[in-house]
Amino acid sequence: MHKIPEDLASGLADQRPVLDEKGKNSAGNSVLIAEDDPLFRRVIERWFERWDYRVTVVENGLDAWDVLQREDAPHMAILDWMMPGMDGLELCRKIRSREKGPYLYVLLLTARDEKQDVVAGLEAGADDYLTKPFEVGELRARVRAGRRILDLQAALLHAQDELRSVAAHDSLTGVWNRGAIVDLLRAEISRRKRTLDALGVIMADIDHFKKINDTHGHLIGDAVLQEVTRRLAASLRQYDAVGRYGGEEFLLVLPACNAPNLLISAERLRLCIADQPVETSKGPIPVTLSLGLVSMEQGHKETPDCETFLREADDALYAAKRQGRNRVEIAAASSMAGHSAQ
Repeated sequence: MHKIPEDLASGLADQRPVLDEKGKNSAGNSVLIAEDDPLFRRVIERWFERWDYRVTVVENGLDAWDVLQREDAPHMAILDWMMPGMDGLELCRKIRSREKGPYLYVLLLTARDEKQDVVAGLEAGADDYLTKPFEVGELRARVRAGRRILDLQAALLHAQDELRSVAAHDSLTGVWNRGAIVDLLRAEISRRKRTLDALGVIMADIDHFKKINDTHGHLIGDAVLQEVTRRLAASLRQYDAVGRYGGEEFLLVLPACNAPNLLISAERLRLCIADQPVETSKGPIPVTLSLGLVSMEQGHKETPDCETFLREADDALYAAKRQGRNRVEIAAASSMAGHSAQ
């Protein structure tokens, strides 16, 4: 059994939660402790609890590996070198061989203190190394260093997510931009080829938008675009999608929506714009939409490609414009050809 330093063992008697260096509760932190010595394991567990970590404790390498396969696995692991089933060195190698998942910070514990042992542990994938017995201050310092690395990783991942979001969304309206909404349509078409579910596509265009810009200015035109977008998004189902396809043109993708329901949805969208003027700093402005629809019915075996969907929806949109605007037209290829609404 390993000798436990007095300052480390004192954690058994003091369980008050503490705050981190910035005065913020760090309850979101999580750590895996894999240690086969029950007393040493319990002492380390108590100290991490005192530091306000969420702790998972196991007594062998195989159980540790099972924990690390979970979706909610801890992002920090304290591993004993010598454990039954799978030792800490082998576990480090398995951890570093993974291709997916967030980075796991590994602190290796061992009674070995030879230089070649340190090298072996680090080459196996450990981030840091502690030789038993150690003082609690040293453990705390190593944990803080690991926490900084994990916090930096989280910040970088958040920044990447933000950049991806910015790249996929229209800066004025906040909905998907053209590239993203077309990619989403491609994905739905691919899914539809497997499932043969119904699929509806709507191309919508603000009528006489150039006149709004010419009469009231581009800032008012932007305000109209934003309000039209807000109303469209609010009128869709949670799993529908809307994107800004062009200047004043929108592409809407409605999965599992057959032709009759697509027509009902499009008419609802038309009315949500036409029934109430858009309030602007220059007063209320009447706005209407023309909408072109194309649909594929459930069970229909042939699925057009993305370009065909877009072309047919665009043709139906311009048919709506030719016939007076502020109306809905369905593409001739749809199962409800010939139906229109005004």
